[in-house]
Amino acid sequence: MPQTKPIISIENVVASASIDQKVDLNQITRNFADVEYHPDQFPGLVFRLKTPKTATLIFSSGKMVCTGAKSEDYADKAVRTVVQKLKKGGVDIYNQPTIVIQNIVASASLGGKVHLEEAARQLPKSMYEPEQFPGLIHRMAEPKTVILLFASGKLVCTGAKKEADVYKAVNNLHNILEQKNLMIY
Repeated sequence: MPQTKPIISIENVVASASIDQKVDLNQITRNFADVEYHPDQFPGLVFRLKTPKTATLIFSSGKMVCTGAKSEDYADKAVRTVVQKLKKGGVDIYNQPTIVIQNIVASASLGGKVHLEEAARQLPKSMYEPEQFPGLIHRMAEPKTVILLFASGKLVCTGAKKEADVYKAVNNLHNILEQKNLMIY
């Protein structure tokens, strides 16, 4: 049995943040040429960064949502960079942002194919309806994640709040599939 470690890649980290004060989005639009703000379509302003490559939604309430980061650290850095740029650009911000990781999406390859029909029978909290979706949906209790598993051995893990939980979830699932002889190499 060529037991290989899964190859895991963090694709997107979503963080929410708050500076706990009202923000004038029109002022930000005037002070920063490259932001996107269409209040008739969406109440938030989009502030993009090249490094780390992210998009941060800023709302007039002072709440923010940062997407696109490839790690928890980058999500944190992105929000802090946006706040720093706003300050430098003449926007009065009095508080440091409170940042909370909301979701981490990762992709992985298990290094072999998977017997999905049998996996659906043997894995608790799993759903497999190939007519509707080609992957098995597995709801893992600990760490609390949802894994979309495909016959190719590729998967998508979502719902984790920490990078460590992504690795734990994927490795747990891989070990279970190995133990139940559901991997094909």
